[in-house]
Amino acid sequence: MTVRVTWVQPEDLVGHELRQAAEDGRDARAIARRWYEAGGAPAPERAGASTAPAPELRALAERLLDELALLESPLDEDEPTDLAAIRAACPDWPAPRTAPLPVSHDRLHAAWLGRAVGCLLGKPVEKLPLTGIRALGRATGNWPLTTWFTAKGVPAELAATYPWNRRSASTSLAENIDGMPEDDDLNHPLLTLLLLQRHGPSFTTADLARLWLDELPAGRTFTAERVAYRNLLDGIEPPHTARYRNPFREWIGAQIRADVHGWTHPGDPSAAAEQAHRDAVLTHTANGVYGAMFTAATLAEATGGETGVHGCLAAGLRVVPPCSRFAHAVRFGIAAARGTADFDTVADRLHAEYGGHHWVHVLPNAALLAAALTHADGDFSDSVCRAVSGGWDTDSNGATAGSLAGLLAGSPGALPGRWTAPLRNRLATSVPGFDSIGFDALAEQTHRLTHEEALRP
Repeated sequence: MTVRVTWVQPEDLVGHELRQAAEDGRDARAIARRWYEAGGAPAPERAGASTAPAPELRALAERLLDELALLESPLDEDEPTDLAAIRAACPDWPAPRTAPLPVSHDRLHAAWLGRAVGCLLGKPVEKLPLTGIRALGRATGNWPLTTWFTAKGVPAELAATYPWNRRSASTSLAENIDGMPEDDDLNHPLLTLLLLQRHGPSFTTADLARLWLDELPAGRTFTAERVAYRNLLDGIEPPHTARYRNPFREWIGAQIRADVHGWTHPGDPSAAAEQAHRDAVLTHTANGVYGAMFTAATLAEATGGETGVHGCLAAGLRVVPPCSRFAHAVRFGIAAARGTADFDTVADRLHAEYGGHHWVHVLPNAALLAAALTHADGDFSDSVCRAVSGGWDTDSNGATAGSLAGLLAGSPGALPGRWTAPLRNRLATSVPGFDSIGFDALAEQTHRLTHEEALRP
């Protein structure tokens, strides 16, 4: 019997690395020929492993992954990973805040709730193509999307064509929701709380690595995080963990870890982005790192309570190299959403532009997130529904959109009860010490970690 561990087996990674090479301009045609002539498979469209196991190709796969890593990208100059180089590339990098802004417990409570709501809304349709998401919503009269997905009323043929996410349907469809189920989009913010509680805002990337090994089950990691975890176990030190045989280093994983970095730096996008960078480089490079920095800066601006959604997005762009593909994706999403009344039309334009990317890659999801938030204009329900209804990484986009929209709403009472009541103030997780914790308690712990308190002796 062959044991298959998704996202880390070399023979499953070559196709993904070839795809990444094509996206960042490396000429890998000769390597690709050797791979396919040997019987290697292209990258799976949605899964973490190719359809048929091929352990006999592992030795070749390892050699080719190392050869691919030696190919230089023409985009490296415009897309640095080093923080000093990123700052040098950003002419409008925000000035550090000298007097920290206070943030209310209620605002942080709304952020936690918003993140959970958006994540939960997207869970049952994660991995489904956009046509399937739309068909399932329309079948139950829930399109444009306005509330939770349901299996009630979905024709059997349609359900068979577009099956709900098998891991999530039992806990995330309207008829099944009973509290917030476990998800990596919530696990990682919990781990960030632990990181800051133990090490404060001066934590190192190595501190985060040790925390993962101590507190994060390997089976609760995916894509770039799982590769980095494997690399740590193999004795590879950060930040090399992000590069070594890691074709997912520009996917969305670092972005989903950025919220707490923003929440704990109200009104200080610069500090939030720098802190998110130290976190992100454990697993990601270039655009994957920018996703975390952009999100942290955007949320820091929103946590300050002085800026609307459009100003928050602008603040996020100030910490991203303007010539990078990530900055282009955000600007493209914002432009697509402006002046277009129908969000399905917006989503179609995004998919026409970025449909060649994997559904977990950071670039299409950055464009969609920016478009959804711009189009919703700060409204909470519209923000999470548009983020999810655009497809791709539905639960991650819904989570980040809900986090920002919750901050802008300012308090739990400002969020519609149809979203918050089913959560029952209860979060399931495998992160030690947090299972079944309430969102009010999480807000209290986060409040104690705001920038002002974190600097106290």
